[in-house]
Amino acid sequence: MARPSRVRRSIACCLLAAAALTGAARADQPQWGYQGRHGAQAWGDLAPGFATCKTGRHQAPIDIRDADTTKAALPEIRFGYMPARGRMVNNGHTIQVNMPPAGGIGLADGEYQLTQYHFHAPSEERINGRRYAMGVHLVHRDAQGKLAVVAVLMRLGKENQALKPLFARLPARPGDKVTLPLLNPIAMLPPDRGYYRFTGSLTTPPCSEEVSWQVLKQPVEISAAQLHAFRRLYPMNARPIQPRNGRTIESD
Repeated sequence: MARPSRVRRSIACCLLAAAALTGAARADQPQWGYQGRHGAQAWGDLAPGFATCKTGRHQAPIDIRDADTTKAALPEIRFGYMPARGRMVNNGHTIQVNMPPAGGIGLADGEYQLTQYHFHAPSEERINGRRYAMGVHLVHRDAQGKLAVVAVLMRLGKENQALKPLFARLPARPGDKVTLPLLNPIAMLPPDRGYYRFTGSLTTPPCSEEVSWQVLKQPVEISAAQLHAFRRLYPMNARPIQPRNGRTIESD
């Protein structure tokens, strides 16, 4: 039987992870950001619950290179998203869209439901050293609470029609919320769904590990005006690249 102190620590970690995923603001949560004394280099020292940001061995994001193609082909991601009215919120670190039931994805280890998606500028993931103008992380959870993220990279180009309803009304202040029209997240994905897979972590405190990452290879486009609209609110909200520490990166 677990000792009470261990149980309390486990519950605290779960609550911190839930806050990170939902963007919920907590008055007792340590202040953190991307620059200055509360920047990414300091996250692991800001609170005991953030220690994994410094001590973890499977942290994200990473520079995706030297992928292993010798294993059996990766199974196709089964996307089963449905139209839904998401709730867009400025959570003080990014713009996040919290989702009602809207379908999800099927991976080799089971089914995951989409819970939210959010944006980073520039992209947190790199491919062979290349960083993109922006990225969106679609966060999913299975029945046991395991997390799976699908990352879509964005390069500068033409206006992104799927993002137009969002970026036309971005909530300007932390805590502001906007109810979106009926949208299907599938529209944010590229036509080619080939991907890289690796085990990583949340890219924000508490940096919880054993998160399944799927990074789509083909980027989508976003216009300079759309990028500017986001960067007026968050000029830079990308965690630096983390050590790979011997992890295998699989490729389809």
